Amino acid sequence: MHTLSVLLLSAFSSLLVGFIWYNPKVFGTIWMKESGVSEEKPNTATMVKTMLAAYIYAFLISFVMQFLVIHQSGALGMIGGDVSKALPSYNAFMADYGTAFRTFKHGALHGFMTGLFFCLPVIGVGALFERRSFKYTLIAGGYWVVTCMLMGGIICQWM
Repeated sequence: MHTLSVLLLSAFSSLLVGFIWYNPKVFGTIWMKESGVSEEKPNTATMVKTMLAAYIYAFLISFVMQFLVIHQSGALGMIGGDVSKALPSYNAFMADYGTAFRTFKHGALHGFMTGLFFCLPVIGVGALFERRSFKYTLIAGGYWVVTCMLMGGIICQWM
C-alpha cells in the first residue's frame, strides 16, 4: 500500500475510534459531564469543520507515528534519507532486517506505549492545569492509547 494511503487510513481510524469511544453508550455521557460539554448538537457547518480539523491533526500524528513503529526508519535516518548514497552495509542490513517487526501486532505494541507513556501524560498535564477530573484524564487519555494502538498497527502492517 502507498505511504500516503496508509497514513490517510491511519488518520481516519482515529475518527472511527472517536465515534465509538465518545458515543453516549460508551464514554460520551461521562466525558460530556466531566468536560462541561453540553448535549446540544452543533450546526452542520461547525461539525464539518471540527471533523476536518480532527482529521488533519490525526494525519500529523500518523506522520510521526511511522517513525515510532517502524524500526527501519532509524537506519534510513542514519544515512540521511538518500538510499542512493548509502554504503553497501546499509543495503546488506536492509536485506537482512528490512521487514523485521513489520506486523500489526508489533505496531500496536509501539502505539500502545506511545499512547500510554506520551499521549496520556500530555492529556494529564493539561487536565491538571485545566482543573479537570481524573475521570476526564482517563477517558481522553484512554482514547489516545486505543487510537495510537490502532494507528501504529495499521502503519506497521501496511507501510
